[in-house]
Amino acid sequence: MISAALLLASCGLYNKYERPMVDTEGLIRDPLSPTDTLAVAPQDTASFGNLPWRSVFTDPQLQQLIAQGLERNANLQNAALTVQMYEAMLKAAKLAFLPGVTLGTQQPMGSISTIHTSPSVETKSYSIPVQASWTIDLFGNILSQKRSTQMQLLAFKDYQMAVRAQVISGIANSYYTLLMLDEQLRIVKTMSKMAKETWNMSQQQFELGRTRANAVHSAEAAYLSTLTQINDFERQIRATENALSLLIGQAGQQIPRSTLAEQSLPDEFAVGVGVALLQNRPDVHNAEMELASCFHDVQTARSKFYPSITIGASAAFTNNNGALNPGKWLTSVFASLTQPIFQRGALIANLKVTKLQYEQAFNTWQNAILKAGNEVSNALVNYNQYDANSKIETQRVEALAKAVDATIALYHSKGTTYLEVLTAQTQSLSAQLTLATDNFNKMQSVVSLYTALGGGGK
Repeated sequence: MISAALLLASCGLYNKYERPMVDTEGLIRDPLSPTDTLAVAPQDTASFGNLPWRSVFTDPQLQQLIAQGLERNANLQNAALTVQMYEAMLKAAKLAFLPGVTLGTQQPMGSISTIHTSPSVETKSYSIPVQASWTIDLFGNILSQKRSTQMQLLAFKDYQMAVRAQVISGIANSYYTLLMLDEQLRIVKTMSKMAKETWNMSQQQFELGRTRANAVHSAEAAYLSTLTQINDFERQIRATENALSLLIGQAGQQIPRSTLAEQSLPDEFAVGVGVALLQNRPDVHNAEMELASCFHDVQTARSKFYPSITIGASAAFTNNNGALNPGKWLTSVFASLTQPIFQRGALIANLKVTKLQYEQAFNTWQNAILKAGNEVSNALVNYNQYDANSKIETQRVEALAKAVDATIALYHSKGTTYLEVLTAQTQSLSAQLTLATDNFNKMQSVVSLYTALGGGGK
């Protein structure tokens, strides 16, 4: 048996999974460098994605929503239940190394019979059998199945963490969307008020014969357009509140929140080295654990070609059919060896299928790594571009504010008309709308980068 075990070990039946070689150099593109190389190569795996979510999302009301979502989200609860199911399966796989013990057989444990003699004699017969059998895992069949189940358990734990990260990012994005919509609604209401004043002034000017009817109708149409924008923003706010309520496991209702101007997010990011994504990203690690599970499935398929060895014993206490001997123990020991010879190609087909599944899992893992690097690169470039746009738009808003002040000064000095004042104010408010969108996109890029780097830490 020892010689056979050594021989089989050399054939790879007992090999453990080892990560295949993977090249992560250049996995993350530099968001600014035209050479696609990070200007400063990180020296360790410290990453923005390793930060606890409370350190990233510091708004107290958002923190409360995230905490509620982590407790009540249905998808996250189901992921946790799936992990518990695989923990139970792994416990059963570990117990497969132990003997199986049964009490009783297919025959009746007791019987009553009558012997027709003169006089007739009634006898009672009973037997209490106990059987135990143990499959010797000489060829690694049970071991490889246990290891495969272990990898599946780790994979579903990764899935649970991936769902957790999605819940956190989904709540954060919905919250920031509400703040952006609130700000845009405030700006549009201000524009609506100004448009109403313009319409009223146009009507007065028309009554005095200083303007034409088409100017009045144009002013009315502009005012009505702002009303439709208000309705549209209010609709979007209600729909976003409902979606966020679903994420945190409650019926649709108003969401308490702060303002866009009060938000503060990190503006310096360390992405860590590329290989860190292999451990930090739950989906990447999940794909690798699926690969490891397939590796051990191949080992299991190979072990099916070797004999199955089972040893066992049985014991039973019987009254010996009521004979003079009142009772005794009956014991036996047995062993069996089953060697597959011809299984109509089933074993060969099973091995080929498991090898192909391993190749599929390897391709999926490689693609998950590339996808992770792609998402980090996109999040970095999005943040940098939206940050640049936000700074430019801030300057534009300041310039238009000065233009409004100058136009008002000209109006007071009779150097321009009130219509030009309203036009300047409308342009300023439109720039504020664009600035609110850019700030939201920048916040969303931070959330995306946090998730792409494996965010969702405890």
